[in-house]
Order: sequence, then structure tokens, then C-alpha cells
Amino acid sequence: MRRNARKNIIYSIVLLTAIMVVYLWRNRDQTEITLTETDVVAGKISLSGPTMGTTYHITYLDADSRDLQPSIDSLLVVFNQSLSTYIPDSELSKFNQGDTLDFNLPYLLPVLETSKTVYEKTDGAFDPTVGPLVNIWGFGPTGPELKDSVDIKLLLNTVGFDKVEFDQNQLRKKVPGIYLDFSAIAKGYGSDVVAEFLKSKGISNYLVEIGGELVAHGVNEKGELWKVGVNRPEESANAADLISIIALQDRGMATSGNYRNFYVRDSVKISHTINPATGYPVNHTLLSATVLAENCMTADAYATAMMVMGKEKALALDSAVSEIDVFLIFDDGNGGFKTFASEGLKPFLSFPQEN
Repeated sequence: MRRNARKNIIYSIVLLTAIMVVYLWRNRDQTEITLTETDVVAGKISLSGPTMGTTYHITYLDADSRDLQPSIDSLLVVFNQSLSTYIPDSELSKFNQGDTLDFNLPYLLPVLETSKTVYEKTDGAFDPTVGPLVNIWGFGPTGPELKDSVDIKLLLNTVGFDKVEFDQNQLRKKVPGIYLDFSAIAKGYGSDVVAEFLKSKGISNYLVEIGGELVAHGVNEKGELWKVGVNRPEESANAADLISIIALQDRGMATSGNYRNFYVRDSVKISHTINPATGYPVNHTLLSATVLAENCMTADAYATAMMVMGKEKALALDSAVSEIDVFLIFDDGNGGFKTFASEGLKPFLSFPQEN
């Protein structure tokens, strides 16, 4: 009896397995189509809100149509608590007020590591210690006016990213008075952080933008690469005045320019981009630098560096650094402008037709 019962059990298992195999085989094509259709008709979610003194805009495709805005807002609050210079008790503010800082949040170390890399590869053109000079020249909270009786050369003693050191646990000043400001890289880094959050939720198609710095992955609801525009380098240009359109394929993109943030003093145009080597605003023909990289933090840093360096050095940097592609807009000397695009970017670049 026991032997017969055992045979019946074995027979049932074999029969059930055979049925499942046949079912899966017969429905293999239908299963593949179902998965593909789910990707295509996945819900499109668009979010926007304030952060870092600007706004964010996020679009993602999610079959479950989840609203992730509360989580994203909370994430950005913690991010700012690490890197903001406007929050008195942020990690960065505590460091600026003291001499050392033990890391408590996960954001400061990665931005320090990227800053060091770009600082070295650009010969100091990207330098997060230049903040006090930016403020002195009138691009801080007090408005566009150079402060009187300021010794620029004296301030340069506290400028230089090589005057800080860090390891996996702590950040330290080598020179008293060093002041770190990551405003030239934080929005790009914030876009990366939000993108990683979406990825952790199983979302593979998204476009994240914070203050003009972007991260794209996958495709939009039409199944196409996400497309973003580069503004014409004119003070009066609006969001619809585009000089080019870039298709982003799983990359970060950042743009830096001098054509809007400036003031005129004694008939001289004062740019907000300060050269860390001289302490003075830059004066060259490069109007805008758009950089694409594996992540937006890196793109943001190199875009800032190129606006410090100017056209010729920016072109040389594009040739020297293989992990970036660039789109540059520069003055042609005749009241107009010309453009340059990296060879690797050209297949993804288009130009709106002139009206």
C-alpha cells in the first residue's frame, strides 16, 4: 500500500511538471508580448517642486503609476542638510565654521572625491574653495556690487582645493579660513541622487532635472531617447529659444554660461565666473559650455571648469578627457556666435530649423 501511495505521489508530481512545461511552452510568445506591452504603456509620472533655491522637474515611466514625490522631497531635504551653505547646521556649514568634520551623511565624501578629480584634471579651474571670491565680487546674497577695500591677493591665500584633505571618515583644513561651496556641482549631484533613488525603485526610464542639470536613462513614453534643448546664449532668450537639441542616452548633462549672470560696473561687464588662479572674473569668448558625462555631478564640474578656462583650453580639455563630450558656444567676433561639438556627441545632436 505504501509503495502504491508513493508511486501515486511521484506520478502526480511528474504529471504536474509536464503540464507546467507544456503551458509555458505554448504561452512563451504571449508572455514575451505581455512584458513588452507593459513597458510601452507604463504610466507616465511628472513631478516638480522647489529645492536648492531652484526647482526640479522629474518624469518617469512606472507600470504601477507610483507617486514618489514625498520620498523624493524627503531625500532632497537630507541631501541639503549635508551640502547646503544656506543651512547653518548642515554638514558643510559646520565644516566651514570649524576645522574638521566627521562624516554622518553619505553625500559629502562622493562630492569631495569628484571635486578632487576634476580639480586636478583642470589644473585648478574647478575649485570649490572659490566661494568667498564669488561673494566678494557681488554674486552672493548681498547683490551685484564689488565690496570696497578688499585685498583680492590676500583672499587667494585661502583659495585652493589642495588646502583641504579627507579620507573615508573625516574632512580637514590644512589652512585656517578655508570655505567650501559646492553650489557649482550640487544640482548635478542632486540629479544623480534622485536618479539612483528611482533606479532603486525598479524604474529604468526617467528624466531628472534640477536647476537645468539633467540625468536621463532609458526612453520616454514614445520609446525614444529623452531629448533636451540647449538655449541660445542671449540674455533675452526664453526656454523655447533653442540653438540645439541633444538626445541623452543614459548620461548626465550640465550647462554653464556667462551670458545671463553678470552686471556692468564702470562700463565693464562683470561675469559671475571667477578664475580661482587670479581672483578676478573671466574675460573670454566662450559663452556656454554643455558637458555630457556618465553622471551629472561630473558633467556639472567640467562645465564650470570650462567656463573658467575659455574656448581654447576647453577644446584641449575635451581632447584630453575621454569620459566627457561637449557642446560649446562661443563669440565669433562679429556679433554672432559659433558652436563646437565633440565627435562622440554629433550623432545625438540636432539643430532646430531657422524660421
